[in-house]
Amino acid sequence: MQGNELATILAWVLLWAVLIGTCTLVLLRALRRASVLAQICLVVVATVAVLVAGMVSAFNAMFISARDLEVMWYILAVASAVAVALSLMLGAGVSKNAAQLVDAAKRIGRGETLERRNEGLKPAPAMTSELAALAQELEASSWNLARSREREAAIETARRELVSWISHDLRTPLASMRAMAEALEDGMASDVPGYYRKIIGQTEQMTAMVNDLLELSKIQAGSLQLRAEPLDLYDLVSDALSDLAPLAGQRGITLDGGGDRESMAVADGPSVARAVRNVLLNAILYSKPDTDVRVTVGRNDGHAVVAVQDRCGGIPDVDLPHLFETGWQKDQSRGSADDFQGKYSGAGIGLSMVAGIVKAHGGAVNVENVDGGCKFTLSLPAGRGASGGHPMGGTS
Repeated sequence: MQGNELATILAWVLLWAVLIGTCTLVLLRALRRASVLAQICLVVVATVAVLVAGMVSAFNAMFISARDLEVMWYILAVASAVAVALSLMLGAGVSKNAAQLVDAAKRIGRGETLERRNEGLKPAPAMTSELAALAQELEASSWNLARSREREAAIETARRELVSWISHDLRTPLASMRAMAEALEDGMASDVPGYYRKIIGQTEQMTAMVNDLLELSKIQAGSLQLRAEPLDLYDLVSDALSDLAPLAGQRGITLDGGGDRESMAVADGPSVARAVRNVLLNAILYSKPDTDVRVTVGRNDGHAVVAVQDRCGGIPDVDLPHLFETGWQKDQSRGSADDFQGKYSGAGIGLSMVAGIVKAHGGAVNVENVDGGCKFTLSLPAGRGASGGHPMGGTS
């Protein structure tokens, strides 16, 4: 074949390729919202058309015989049919997989949770790597959304319970105060100074409850600001023991404080003191009368530790993980044979505040059943008398 004949053939092939390619691009743009199957078939048909046009141009330039030309047409027809059939099969598979992904996205939108194929719940369909990756992302998103919905439902339940407990704990002292105020107003009170003292006591109880709610809201919002400074946990424990000794005496409970005489920690004094007091108060309220509550201060694995062991008789293992949840109460009826528990009820926020404060310091709080009761352990970062303080971040 001479050079000018080859150039003519290549020119015709290039011309047909440009024309067919341009038409294909226009059609693809017009069918951009069509199915993947239609677009794949269009691309394959365009490719076959370019090949056929090139072959026809070559046949005409080569002046082959009519018999040979007929054979070539048969070969092109069979090849074209096979190519189109294969494109239909490929397009159908891709379209099916895409439809499955669309259905999965719709199910996620309806709040359903997709099955995890990697756990053997359903065999993975034959997909391209891109579609398989997309399917895995949809499955992971489905499970993440399911967990988020579970957390949201748990938070909403806790919020409703907390509002219920707070309403109960506020309504009781308010009703008592109103009854005493009406008795004072009508002149029916036999012990006027005693009524005044009771009203003041009820007011202090409600004030403490409101302050606890404000503190808890800061902890949960992550806006609790702590000032870290070296402090001796033994001094904090001693102050808490002195403060709660009268209450323990009324119940016949002996407070036993011991352990290391010096256990330095880097923490915010007022908040840690509040956490220690809450744990100790909880131990006093729920220990059986005429028993003891033991408080120890020490060190463990580079942390300053405060441990409070009560004599409550133990807590069911199923309830231990819920002790630090906001608003959780084991006794749904709120009834108690012990007047002290009702008087100092905090609507289930005391221990949740303890957990929030300790975690804000980068520490940990733990509870376990021991012989005759429970043991609460507060671990805080230890320090060695560092000078000065610095702000600490909050916790969410």
